[in-house]
Amino acid sequence: MGAMTWGDWLILIVVIIAVIAGILIYLNKKAYKRMNEQNEMIEQHKMLQTAYIIDKTRDKMSNVKSLPKMVTDNVPKWSKFMKMYFVKVKIGPQILTLIADKRVYNALPVKKSVKIEIAGLYIVNMIGMKTPEQIKEIEQAKKQKAKEEKKAAKANKKKQ
Repeated sequence: MGAMTWGDWLILIVVIIAVIAGILIYLNKKAYKRMNEQNEMIEQHKMLQTAYIIDKTRDKMSNVKSLPKMVTDNVPKWSKFMKMYFVKVKIGPQILTLIADKRVYNALPVKKSVKIEIAGLYIVNMIGMKTPEQIKEIEQAKKQKAKEEKKAAKANKKKQ
């Protein structure tokens, strides 16, 4: 029983990496299963509402004061320190603070009325929301138009 050779170290490292990979695969499957269950529940409970968007913020849950105490108490400890997307909306006579997904948060206009799908305190979707590809196309068209206007302005200056 002498000292470990390079081959022994290599086998040990491969075994450790295989164990870690197996654990990660198991946790990933478990997370996907939980995510699918949550998505099914959201699909069952979503409602269409017309809301006036008052304000949008990205902050930690512990810093948002307008959330109900029951909600903040039931949130896992690790997510209390994550930054989330909060939207302050007026639905009917009520003013609520809702949580949104990043793509929905970016699409919501401030100080306008929109139709949104909500499930509890979560904004699932905005009716009429553009896909990321459509948003990129619009931005590229705006940039192209700005370049053309700049060229036209330069051409007019040269003529004068």
